Amino acid sequence: MALLEVRDLNVWFRLPKGGRVHAVQDLSLSLDPGQSMGLVGESGCGKTTALTAIMALVPSNAEVSGRVIFDGDDLLVPGERNARKHRWTGLSLVFQGAMNAFNPVVRVEDQIAEPMVAHRMREPRQAITRARELLELVGISPSAGRRYPHEFSGGMRQRAMMAMALACDPRLLIADEPTTALDTMVQAQILTLLERLSEELGLGLLLVTHDLPVVSQLCDSAAVMYAGRIVESGPIADLFHSPAHPYTRMLFDATPDLYDDRPVISIPGTPPRLDREPVCCPFAPRCDSAVDQCFTQVPVLETTGRGRTAACLRAQDMLSLASRGSRHG
Repeated sequence: MALLEVRDLNVWFRLPKGGRVHAVQDLSLSLDPGQSMGLVGESGCGKTTALTAIMALVPSNAEVSGRVIFDGDDLLVPGERNARKHRWTGLSLVFQGAMNAFNPVVRVEDQIAEPMVAHRMREPRQAITRARELLELVGISPSAGRRYPHEFSGGMRQRAMMAMALACDPRLLIADEPTTALDTMVQAQILTLLERLSEELGLGLLLVTHDLPVVSQLCDSAAVMYAGRIVESGPIADLFHSPAHPYTRMLFDATPDLYDDRPVISIPGTPPRLDREPVCCPFAPRCDSAVDQCFTQVPVLETTGRGRTAACLRAQDMLSLASRGSRHG
């Protein structure tokens, strides 16, 4: 049984002057216990919106449809109670921008202890003791918990955010760009910590990032998003060596490689507007492999092989080219 199963998730945002932005479109994914999955794509493609919808934390101007099944319960069933009982205890979120996730006038250890008390897992004094243990687990001195968030460095705040996410012993950790705005050395430390925690605690991991090397280091599989949709998914090794969607291939081409002197090639053009429903492949205007049919037909996500899917009319052609020796072959 899957730990998390998302079926046909759609998110719209109502605009002040009328109309809607279709930010997440027909998103489906499945995550098994202990599995790690990366959700990748350019900024603005809907990754963070998908996460907040999965956690049932969308703002009041959002409309959501679909199903998010965790531990047999649908988190999108109307009403807050059903989702709330699983947040932190079953699945928890490491927010993007740890400074904004903390209350600046409350001590760090008190904020880590709060979800334990709120879910009645521990008495306040026991929760503080556990908060200090969690700080030590993520590499922070337990005594530092008496400090306020502004007294922590960026890396320490990110570690403390992970400690808070682990407070109620969840089975799934969702990390939204956990290394954003951190320097290279601190990024490496945070990623190593994430990897260690997921292995030692047996956590499922859903990692949102635009950094493909990070996904290849931490994840078993990946789902590539473009314009609110998943356009390709599968085992990370398969996506790297033989991408079935041109967008996946072009993302890799736009990523610097320290072990290869090839030029870095940016993706031309801009993503499409999401306040208009597509009438063709959303990526077609930017695609270097598009044919006439791509401008008249919206591709659907289809199976291209064992454990792999792609939303591209030329997916099989792309796989054939990769097998004949593209740079990913």
